[in-house]
Amino acid sequence: MIKALREQFNAGFTKEKYEAYMLRIENLHPGSLEFRNAETPIFVPRDFTSTMLEACEDIIDVILDPKFPELTDRSIPQNLKIPKQDGHTQFLVFDFGICENEQGKLEPQLIEMQGFPTLYAFQAFHSEFTAEYANLPENFSPYLNGYDKTAYLKDLKDIIVGDLDPEHVILLEIFPEKQKTRIDFYCTEQLLGIKTVCVTKLLAEDNKLYYNNDGIKTRVKRIYNRLIFDDLQHQEGQVSFIDLNKDYEVEWVPHPNWFYRISKFTLPFIRNVHVPETYFLSELKQVPADLENYVLKPLFSFAGMGVVIDVTPEDIASVKDPENWILQKKVKYADVIVTPDGQAKAEIRLFFFWKNEWPRPVGVHNLARLSKGKMIGTRYNKNKEWVGGSVAFFEK
Repeated sequence: MIKALREQFNAGFTKEKYEAYMLRIENLHPGSLEFRNAETPIFVPRDFTSTMLEACEDIIDVILDPKFPELTDRSIPQNLKIPKQDGHTQFLVFDFGICENEQGKLEPQLIEMQGFPTLYAFQAFHSEFTAEYANLPENFSPYLNGYDKTAYLKDLKDIIVGDLDPEHVILLEIFPEKQKTRIDFYCTEQLLGIKTVCVTKLLAEDNKLYYNNDGIKTRVKRIYNRLIFDDLQHQEGQVSFIDLNKDYEVEWVPHPNWFYRISKFTLPFIRNVHVPETYFLSELKQVPADLENYVLKPLFSFAGMGVVIDVTPEDIASVKDPENWILQKKVKYADVIVTPDGQAKAEIRLFFFWKNEWPRPVGVHNLARLSKGKMIGTRYNKNKEWVGGSVAFFEK
């Protein structure tokens, strides 16, 4: 995005440098990196970063509105409502596409948002390695709002572990050893001293939870939740696990209900020039005449599954549960990243922390994704180079 830095990076790129960089990442936890890492970071100018953060503040105002819990209550499937929801999520992420507006200027457009963690631990290592690989200028950083690696890791540990003994805190997933993001689980263990536990291994006695900690039955007092409950539903009847809907003496960080409340479901309530117009299909009074300028998305589907890009009136008519779908104005991704074999599109995911004592969440870090396909994501970028996971470096 910054022409001089892009030209400088591309001119200095060699396959040997990239291979050495990748070896360093893979050696963090050998055999656990299962997504493609792009050849380049993104260099983001100061004004673009400010615009993204300002849009985030408007969205956060919606989340802080006293009516928000009532507005989003329908977002949580009845069979997945977990007791003891707290006042707010501790983790919040916003995905912005780098887009081109009608005047041909670059601008951020919100694509997704989640009240759920992402690769928070892995990015602490990844961004450090990438900064060295890219010979990052001193006036750029992957962190936001004055954070650096030390402050970031301190707050990450405060939020997840707090004043508990790490042995009483677990990262919870379903078959974590099979997840494509498992490198982040191992980085979390490395940084925080907690264990990753499969939900099928969690034990319940009365209203308390336990796990097998190297042969010792150990009480679980806090769960760093990485479990997407929709994934869990797909396992029903195939594997056994405890009933998570019971009222256990355990803290969730973040509570599972926030995954649904702060999601695609939130988008129709937001009015901001950097958030595409979005409507619940069930509340759509008239199908837009320019339907080709919209995308149809299921609310309860993830990683791009079920999305209809080229929408027709027949697609809308065939939806059996319109209350569970949204119609969203398309954005025009800019072919903004110059690479040796063509231009790439990009998204920037901003990470936020929200400590319990803070009135508002604070932007802290990021990841980025590059694509040369129709959408961002692995399935749209097979056999392509200069695509995949990356990091944005923000001009200070």
